[in-house]
Amino acid sequence: MRFDAKQLTEMSKSVRAHALDALRRAGSGHVGIVLSMADVVTTIYANFLRPGRDRFVLSAGHGSALLYSVLKLAGYRVGDLDSLRQMGGLPGHPEFGIDGVNATTGPLGQGIGNAVGMALAAKIRGTDEVVYCVCSDGDLMEGVAAESIAFAGRYGLDNLVLLWDDNGVSIDGAALTDVDVPLRMRAAGWAALQTPGDDFKKIMRALQAARENRNPVFIQCKTIIGCGSSLAGRAAAHGFALSDAEMMQLVEKNISYVGDDLWAAVANRGPVENVVIDTVTDIDAVPAPWSDADISTRELSGMYLKSLIGAGVPLIGGSADLGHSTNVKTDVSVDIVPPDFHGNYINYGVREHAMGAIMNGMAYVGMRPYGSTFLVFSDYMRPSMRVAALSGLPVIYVFTHDSIAVGPDGPTHQPIEQLAALRLMPNLNVFRPCNGIEVAYAWRRAISDLSRPSAIVLSRQKFAQIATPSGADCSRGAYVIRPATARRRRVTIIATGAEVPLAVSVADALGDAVQVVSMLSVADFRAQDEKYKKEILAGFVVAIEAAATAPWFEFADAVVGVDSFGMSGPGGAVYAHFGFDKDAIVRDILKKIK
Repeated sequence: MRFDAKQLTEMSKSVRAHALDALRRAGSGHVGIVLSMADVVTTIYANFLRPGRDRFVLSAGHGSALLYSVLKLAGYRVGDLDSLRQMGGLPGHPEFGIDGVNATTGPLGQGIGNAVGMALAAKIRGTDEVVYCVCSDGDLMEGVAAESIAFAGRYGLDNLVLLWDDNGVSIDGAALTDVDVPLRMRAAGWAALQTPGDDFKKIMRALQAARENRNPVFIQCKTIIGCGSSLAGRAAAHGFALSDAEMMQLVEKNISYVGDDLWAAVANRGPVENVVIDTVTDIDAVPAPWSDADISTRELSGMYLKSLIGAGVPLIGGSADLGHSTNVKTDVSVDIVPPDFHGNYINYGVREHAMGAIMNGMAYVGMRPYGSTFLVFSDYMRPSMRVAALSGLPVIYVFTHDSIAVGPDGPTHQPIEQLAALRLMPNLNVFRPCNGIEVAYAWRRAISDLSRPSAIVLSRQKFAQIATPSGADCSRGAYVIRPATARRRRVTIIATGAEVPLAVSVADALGDAVQVVSMLSVADFRAQDEKYKKEILAGFVVAIEAAATAPWFEFADAVVGVDSFGMSGPGGAVYAHFGFDKDAIVRDILKKIK
């Protein structure tokens, strides 16, 4: 059944009453959006969103009380609204994992990208899901939103409806959105509609028109922030600036037992679970790539990825316009090109941040996405990566061109601090492999780990392959790749990725009391017991990595690294200039161990 305007009025009052009471008890939060957008969100959940089929994303995550109230009334098991913003209770911004919350939102603009990813996933799967997303003025000011909107228009995602809470106000005063937002949306390939945010009949007409459109649809909902309160239309209404007495008056004014009863009919409609997790075939049988000649790890990764896809692993890949440079576009990659969404590869365009947010949206609904760019540009997508780690999404990032050895492109393209920054992020796997065995392990781990994202960091330059010894355990994060032959190990050299063969050459020059450790994953090694750590890190410990030095002093007595921006020149010359030279390192170590 569909509810009429009179019924929706009562249902919206119930939403406001429960949300405002939760905020009043919390003593903090965001009141303005509850008062301005309750009618719109009520209409979506009561008359349009099909449980178990459609999805809703609140990109304006500061409106969490509004979302929790609607979900609670609609029959979702969100817990006690009185626990809002309390330890162990409902968080101040929506978090994935709460029943009915389809995405972790709050960093503005991210939810728009997530909604685009969900709509894209539905197209790839061939389902008829519709994705509804509510955004604020602030969302539309974010660059990630602009990138995501452009992508959705290019891909013609006609199953996506974006509703703008257009109240003209942000925290610091007048909202500085585009001068003409609907014009921008039309230019991006969207249909742009408009409705008052408090007229149920017009809201329903706009939502119905959206369902019948052949483009992604943008609905401008003209609202008054904090409507019905003493701060209506003012920036102060955004947060929690009303007195307790006025909050109580607003709660009492909106209590509607009729509305509560009408919501019970929504709650009885049926199943609400609609996450389909793509199953992964057995990947242990896929052989690791190998080369007797010098080769880059990006090439090894491309070889292994081709084998994975050929074996039927359901990966959806893509790149920010660098697929051939990062070797993620293989011979078995098939471009997803609208209106035919069959395929396994997405060209995101030069939109790293949107790529990250869109991949999150795909992962939220159970897909297995990977995306790639150069390591230095991981900074462009870091907020999306952080949300993936926070939400426990198994997104895979392939970052190539991983050091100063990129060479002639110069310091703008030479990462220095990015590896350290990625390793600092909680719940993110970071792998920097040195050979085909480690590349294969990194991919297998990234695919099998369903509770966190993974970053696979790869070289552009070719280098000699040092074989992983039989019996070495990559899962421990570090292992001895070149053992000492002397009984007493005087020096241990830690290296990662392309620096491993350099470390081996240094060890060969220093003699039989030196061992080399390949540290594929710093976090995995850190998690090992002290006995294993002491066994691996024997004697004087030197770390060699073409990146920032400071983090390595956790394990090492001395570090060969880079603490300044790089420079333009042939890769080998730049490498040597910054001290990555066998003879120079040997001399330095001998001085330190005398």
